[in-house]
Amino acid sequence: MHAFAMASHCRICSLVLVLQLLHIYSLGICGFKHQTGKDNVTSPTNGKLFPWNKMRLPDMVVPIQYDLCVHPNLTTVHFTGLERIEIFVRENTRFIILHSKGLEITSAVLLPKDDLGSGKPGKQLQVLEHPAHEQIALQAPEVLTAGQRFLVVIEFHARLADGFDGFYKSTYKTRDGETRIIATTDFEPTSARMAFPCFDEPSFKANFAITIRRERKHIALSNMPKIKTIELEGGLLEDHFEVTVKMSTYLVAYIVCDFKSVQATTSSGIKVSIYASPDKWSQTHYALEVAVKLLEFYEKYFDISFPLPKLDLVAIPDFQSGAMENWGLITYRETSLLYDPKTSSAFDKLWVTKVIGHELAHQWFGNLVTMEWWNDIWLNEGFARFMELVSVSATYSKLQIEDYFLNVCFGAIARDSLNSSHPISNPAETPTQIKEMFDTVSYDKGACILKMLQDFLSEAVFQRGIIHYLKKYSYRNAKNNDLWNSMANTCSESHFSSGNFCYTASRPLSSTFSRMGKLTEIEEMMNTWTLQKGIPLVLVKFEGNTLRLRQERFLKGVFEEDPEWANLQSRYFWHIPLTYITSSSNTVHRHILKTKTDTLELEGEVAWVKFNVDMNGYYIVHYEGNGWDNIIKLLDQNHTLFSHKDRVNLIHNAFQLVSAGRLSLDTALDLTRYLRHESSNVVLLQGLGYLEMFYHMMERRNISDVTENLKRYILQHFKLVIDRQTWSDEGSVSDRMLRSDLLGLACDLQYPPCIQKADKLFSKWMGSGGTLNLPADVLKTVYSVGAQTTAGWNYLLKQYSLSMSGAEKNKILYALTTRRDCEKLTKLIELGMEGEVIKTQDLAALLHAIARNPEGQGLAWNFVRKNWNKLLKKFELASFSIRTIIVGTTSRFSSEDKLEEVKHFFRSLKDQGSQLKITEVVLETITKNIRWLKRNLNSLRNWLLNNL
Repeated sequence: MHAFAMASHCRICSLVLVLQLLHIYSLGICGFKHQTGKDNVTSPTNGKLFPWNKMRLPDMVVPIQYDLCVHPNLTTVHFTGLERIEIFVRENTRFIILHSKGLEITSAVLLPKDDLGSGKPGKQLQVLEHPAHEQIALQAPEVLTAGQRFLVVIEFHARLADGFDGFYKSTYKTRDGETRIIATTDFEPTSARMAFPCFDEPSFKANFAITIRRERKHIALSNMPKIKTIELEGGLLEDHFEVTVKMSTYLVAYIVCDFKSVQATTSSGIKVSIYASPDKWSQTHYALEVAVKLLEFYEKYFDISFPLPKLDLVAIPDFQSGAMENWGLITYRETSLLYDPKTSSAFDKLWVTKVIGHELAHQWFGNLVTMEWWNDIWLNEGFARFMELVSVSATYSKLQIEDYFLNVCFGAIARDSLNSSHPISNPAETPTQIKEMFDTVSYDKGACILKMLQDFLSEAVFQRGIIHYLKKYSYRNAKNNDLWNSMANTCSESHFSSGNFCYTASRPLSSTFSRMGKLTEIEEMMNTWTLQKGIPLVLVKFEGNTLRLRQERFLKGVFEEDPEWANLQSRYFWHIPLTYITSSSNTVHRHILKTKTDTLELEGEVAWVKFNVDMNGYYIVHYEGNGWDNIIKLLDQNHTLFSHKDRVNLIHNAFQLVSAGRLSLDTALDLTRYLRHESSNVVLLQGLGYLEMFYHMMERRNISDVTENLKRYILQHFKLVIDRQTWSDEGSVSDRMLRSDLLGLACDLQYPPCIQKADKLFSKWMGSGGTLNLPADVLKTVYSVGAQTTAGWNYLLKQYSLSMSGAEKNKILYALTTRRDCEKLTKLIELGMEGEVIKTQDLAALLHAIARNPEGQGLAWNFVRKNWNKLLKKFELASFSIRTIIVGTTSRFSSEDKLEEVKHFFRSLKDQGSQLKITEVVLETITKNIRWLKRNLNSLRNWLLNNL
């Protein structure tokens, strides 16, 4: 989620507009109009049928420019607004149909554009409403003729929203305990209509001239720089902002607050500012450094100047997602923007850096070029996720984001290997369906197939392709195929020799390039990745020097012997750009697998082959016959034969194949035995991650013998690397992340030296009154150990309420959830629901964390079942928070009775959630867990007995 060339004219307030403004602000403040009504094809309003029966707006009338004046009253928490929309009529019509949700419209007037200032009265428009479609129709007294321009002047008011969408109220506490209110916006995907009547679809791009009224003690921010401030009667101030360039409604933003900022200017003259509440101003400096550096990087990389004269990044106290890319005014959750050197860990630093990289990438991918419709949201989000990798590796190489990106693809695979996944480009019509498109598939799978395409084309050709795409579709909307066509036109005739190759200065890229200078197969290839769901499994079989290849659809929890197997496989195949290395050559070999089966002939004596080099490809590989046994021997003898990314990939593949019934758990576990010799932190964490996951699964099911043996195995097998860890913030980012995770696991497993050290540090910290600076990388572990006593838990809760660091609050809250005490966990849920001490924005993560605790899993799940309707009053139905709550409280279940319980609950929801796609994902995940346990529990038990 997530420069405009300066307008050549300032905002002009006509006499009509000024009179309308004076009129609207003299009105009393009213509450919301509580709209009701069933989803009829044409809902009766005002005694008339609604003239439009589709969710999508007609394009008979299109907006040219909005002049929008808004006055949020932070005392009454209402806002009033007046807008003047210049429209162009494309077809004869009597109706102007646009979006509005929860707004009280008090007047709608039509003025011919040419009559502006003539003094002629406007014509009243009748307002018809269709609440189920969030639409209004403005009925003109006569037909509006095609080719004409008009001005629609609308007065409206509403209450500042209590949630996180539209124009909403946010609060924060000062260091002295005073509660202050700000007003802020978050419109993506379909919430601009909650703030002002508008054509709230991405293809209805227009210019926006924003005016904000405020009290003197506040400041106002919007997408563009402020050009003037007018003092009004009664002491109010009115800020006027420059006109934006053409953009979609979901990118409009404005904020009224009392924040402080730090500023710097990029080498190209863009003013960059970071805003935060006054007590957190000291935490803004790292973000400023990052934003300037990344903005300069993107301007060079995309070969397109940032189109606006300024860029503001604002830390919002109440924010549901990580950040939102409003053009020129990016809003962030505080933990995604603010960095406190005393309490922010190495991971926190990486997180802030990559979220800034993500949102700045959106200023081009999404803002400059916008997807035509939400079915292709991956063109925004997949690219922004991918550009995190490109930008941060180029500017902050010490953060080692390449290793983190492996986890991005692992997350995508986890979702995409379920039948309940969906294609990257997927139909979505209703606001609920649209919100659900903002998921792992759009973000993470989108990024991973772009990484695969970059590896296939080469970095240089890929970069040329996206520059071509951005320049061609600037200030416009694009579709999936527009991207592939841009990629296919990056090779000019001068790049070609007599063969079927596109050449760069250094080497041929691929024989798939035709002599005509077009990548004729890119669209065909990439459509197999974006228009069908799932991930391929490549099966590799050695026969002498011949490799026999097959491709299937990879599915977890569904096996070849199942009756549904054949149906789930049919019609699925991909064009897979394979890469591989062999024992006889480190050269990366390439081959496109475009059929169900294929063969490769190897040259010379080859002892082994490793496919998907450095995991640049998005596919799983299974080495049939004795292939995995050979790999295990190689790793035991000399694991450095493979790069660290290849070793991570092998471990990941092996355990995925266990879930698909392709590999025995014994074999996958045997593969991890070499890890005692592993020198790469990221590989160690990958292997340990699976062992830890099995441990928690056994613990939650109370399978005590396996739980105890897993604990013994981990502490014996990894004792040396655990004991090597220092309780400090020293070393590389990779060293620091390993330290955080490894010490956290060791203390969770009750390893005495770990518990003793953490307990000692916690006692010192508590004795200092919370003033002692502990190493940030071990804070979460120290707090978690400290939370196990009543005195420690109570003290942490007190410190949580006092802390001015979001990074520290996150660590404390996690620690509080680890206490195995239902009374304490219930207290946390109550605080989360109240929203004062623990903010509502953190409730989803809180429930997720409590459900990780064996004592809290049932507690969290039962709470969700009993309080579903209350949760829906806090969060929109398909919001990120609701989906996190559903997944977080159910996806670890692994028993038939819990599966039935979850099914029954989802069935009972009806219109309150049964249609959510995430419910299918959860039910399939629980089913997969049940089958995994049935197939593998005895193997795990026996393997541990044999290896202890």
